[in-house]
Amino acid sequence: MGDPGLQTVSVRVSAPGVTRAADREALLAFVAEVTGADPTTVRGGRRCAHCGSTAHGRPWAVVEDRAANNRIVGVSLSRTDGAVALAVGPAALGVDVERIGRVAAARLDAFTAGERARSEGDAALLAACWAGKEAVLKRDGRGMRVDPGAVDVDVTTASAVLEGVAQAVSVVRLEEDLVLAVAADGMPLELEDRR
Repeated sequence: MGDPGLQTVSVRVSAPGVTRAADREALLAFVAEVTGADPTTVRGGRRCAHCGSTAHGRPWAVVEDRAANNRIVGVSLSRTDGAVALAVGPAALGVDVERIGRVAAARLDAFTAGERARSEGDAALLAACWAGKEAVLKRDGRGMRVDPGAVDVDVTTASAVLEGVAQAVSVVRLEEDLVLAVAADGMPLELEDRR
């Protein structure tokens, strides 16, 4: 259960930090900004649900508040060349940002027959499908331990299906070569592009 005070998912796209640690710090600062919390009360980290490691895994954030107890906040982070996407919301969510050219060059074998048919070879649509897959798997918490081919993304209906369960996925083309996907149970998005 997440922070009931949050009514939307806030997404910020900006230039990446110098290090991955800097991007994680930026995510915690964004949590403070979105929740209105004192930055010193925001704690976060990563935890792998599979092995328990804190060196990798799903990010988490908590706003410590003695009066109202700790508030769990849904967070996600994604990086690609020249961009980082930070997402904060009331519950579990996933975000992914991808360069269309990188996805096209990777020649991924993770697209479903439906995705291939719907995209008709359009690299931008396939990149949007890939970003949607990553966002869904991040929200799910298992990430790439699940075969991305198990997720079928339909960009035209803003939905994805994983293990027979349909869920909403928002896809935004940020620029000619950049696409963003957010899986957040259909919550409204507030998008800020600071690049």
